[in-house]
Amino acid sequence: MTIYTAMPLELVLDGMGNEPGPFVETTVKGMTMQLVPVAPGVGRIVRLLSAPLDCYLKTEYAPGQLIGYMPQDEPIPPASSLYDVPRFGM
Repeated sequence: MTIYTAMPLELVLDGMGNEPGPFVETTVKGMTMQLVPVAPGVGRIVRLLSAPLDCYLKTEYAPGQLIGYMPQDEPIPPASSLYDVPRFGM
């Protein structure tokens, strides 16, 4: 491979051996996407893997946008436990 550049070769090849960050594949609103986790439940979109064609044109699903998701390895609490109110003998 021949590289013609005016920049120093160290700058051009910097980071070439580094692996990309930890990616998460998840399904949000029927779209399968690849995300980089930013915070718990929040990810930055890397790319859409499977989605309806009109979703590829929407700016809210463009690469680099933040989106909320539920990580697959965390259990989802049952909905009934969210509304349980302790009874104090009334």
